[in-house]
Amino acid sequence: MRLRYKLLIFAAILILLDQILKIWIKTNMSLGEEFNVLGTWFRIHFTENNGMAWGMAADGGRFVKVLLTLFRIVAVGFIGWFIAKYIKKGISVPLTIAGVLIFCGAVGNIIDSVFYGVLFSDSYYHVATFLPAGGGYAPLLQGKVVDMFYFPLISGNFPQWLPFWGGEYFEFFRPIFNLADSYITIGVAILLIFYRQLEPKKESK
Repeated sequence: MRLRYKLLIFAAILILLDQILKIWIKTNMSLGEEFNVLGTWFRIHFTENNGMAWGMAADGGRFVKVLLTLFRIVAVGFIGWFIAKYIKKGISVPLTIAGVLIFCGAVGNIIDSVFYGVLFSDSYYHVATFLPAGGGYAPLLQGKVVDMFYFPLISGNFPQWLPFWGGEYFEFFRPIFNLADSYITIGVAILLIFYRQLEPKKESK
């Protein structure tokens, strides 16, 4: 099987896993609901954000939300073109996988932003309904990204003698994220490790 077909299957599986988990969360939990997976330091906690990675929100109203979604669609198109171009030139396997991971992560979150507002009701104080009779919670391109992975590994209060933050509560690791975010993070890490292999391999004479 050609490499491009293997990569297409790999990408399809990654995106499918991301969407299956998000849809399960959306149709089985209400916003803010959580349960422990491993003790209290690994939890599934349902939250949504307006399209930024790692649970960060994007403020600025509907215009900014739509603009952000359109920008991400263009960026994904560029990433796809970049991957296809460098596969033909013989780019190394680790960098190819990194590109596919970043592509799949971006696509996974774009699907939420583009379609979830139309497909689901809101999740405030109740479990969302798929294709609700009264319509979804937001127009096309204005959906929210579903996040669920929460790792509050360490929590407590800073010592009182510490300047600026003395006595304040802290938590590590605070961001809540999803599989798509993980794909992007792993892809970027691989790029940083293997960036020297970005130049295509030259065929020996």
